Amino acid sequence: MSTSTARRANADALVEQLPNAELSEAVNGRDPVDIADVQCHPGDLFKPHYPFALRPAEIGVFQSHRRIWRKLVEEDIDVAIITEDDLAIDPDRFSQTLELLREHATVDSYIRLPVKQREAPAQVFAEKGAQKLMLPKIIGLQCICQVVGREAARRLLAVTEQIDRPVDTLLQMHWITGQPVHTVLGTGNREIAAQIGGSTIQKKIRPSGKLGREWKRGIYRAQLALRPQKP
Repeated sequence: MSTSTARRANADALVEQLPNAELSEAVNGRDPVDIADVQCHPGDLFKPHYPFALRPAEIGVFQSHRRIWRKLVEEDIDVAIITEDDLAIDPDRFSQTLELLREHATVDSYIRLPVKQREAPAQVFAEKGAQKLMLPKIIGLQCICQVVGREAARRLLAVTEQIDRPVDTLLQMHWITGQPVHTVLGTGNREIAAQIGGSTIQKKIRPSGKLGREWKRGIYRAQLALRPQKP
């Protein structure tokens, strides 16, 4: 968002570092005008039930991604790298990532370039140096950097006209979206939110509430683990 002045310098740096990049104004989930047409539900659109209420920032992030997905479809853009403004890249490693993507990304692709290297492969498709393109069994969280094809964007727009959970959580539900999600590990991507004003999503929770949230989160993740992606 243009009001996030602490993040602007990093956003401008990403525009310089990434190919043919431009800034997109984010949706403000706290502005009733910005989210007037958003239909939110209390975690009950899909199974498993999502146990937490959507926060305004999560609504804003979801709609920001939908705004760019729509741009891909309406402007007939084949493939785009979509990043959030707290990403930092390793230029040398990222140039290698781009080579890998040019070889494998298509209009049907959704490929995560995560900062956390936690996903276990169901299938490995390609390797370039220390980088690996694979289909993860369980899709990781966060949408800090991904490659999205036009037809993938079209599918995701169709299934997210109404929302009931954060965008990264919905993307884990490949059996709902009909969209396989791949991952490139080893890109050198980092998250620097703490250095540029802190997270716009995370909220401080009283110690008395943390245990309950972790319990609910654990149950939810266990249900997701029953539906891994398969080759």
